Amino acid sequence: MRPRKSNVKMFYQLPKSIRIFTMAEESPIIVEFRAVNFEIGAAKILDDINLQIHKGEILILLGESGCGKTTTLKLINRLIEPTSGEVFIEGKATTSWDTIILRRRIGYVLQEAGLFPHFSVAENVALVPDLENWDAAKKRERTAEMLELVGLNPQKFADRYPHELSGGQRQRVGVARALAANPDLLLLDEPFGALDAITRVNLQKEFAALVKDLGKTAVFVTHDLHEAFILGTRICLMDKGRIVLNDTPENFRQSDLPLARAYLETILATEFTETTEKFKKNSITRK
Repeated sequence: MRPRKSNVKMFYQLPKSIRIFTMAEESPIIVEFRAVNFEIGAAKILDDINLQIHKGEILILLGESGCGKTTTLKLINRLIEPTSGEVFIEGKATTSWDTIILRRRIGYVLQEAGLFPHFSVAENVALVPDLENWDAAKKRERTAEMLELVGLNPQKFADRYPHELSGGQRQRVGVARALAANPDLLLLDEPFGALDAITRVNLQKEFAALVKDLGKTAVFVTHDLHEAFILGTRICLMDKGRIVLNDTPENFRQSDLPLARAYLETILATEFTETTEKFKKNSITRK
């Protein structure tokens, strides 16, 4: 058999379980939670979180609203701090990092992109480079490069404002901004949740390929198992502030855990509905 020309394509063909094993054995730990708890008053939001995230992974934090997944994400870039336990970034506790330096080393993408409405697209993308005092020529070059990377023509979009963009275009700008300062780690909090189905699936696939091609590490929050399967190399299922399953997508599919089975049933229901709709359309066409 002839070898494939692209190492990236070969990587895509590996079973995800093998990918995870390789990362766990060979890749450095980028993020680590050690016995982390987070409480607000008497309410326990996170309960004894222990988790390692290796370089090159796309880790999915999956769960229902209120399960603690967004809280877990915010602990990584120190938007909040643990009540007890520690979170480490590149081997250093978040509480030991200068907060500004830590956050500028991490790309962050929110639902609806979180763009500044009074900034142009170019100004939004160049936000962190501007804060880091890059010279003007370098900022322009990097902004154009990032817009091209996410499929937006710089000449067409650089001078537009967020209100002049579609939802999908705003999310592309959000991803470009997160990548602009070349962070190793990306955090994404349900960034595609408000988009229409076709745009969402296209962006999911493009983002997964982009992260892998660039060798980034990503932590992605979602409540959508279909999205988790498209994007994730590992799925961390959360319930009531605890991690109840932490495994590859393949092993998630085989899990006997009731909550995992409940999520899998949502996919089966969706697939059944889609098949039924296609059958109806074909029947109408034949008539």
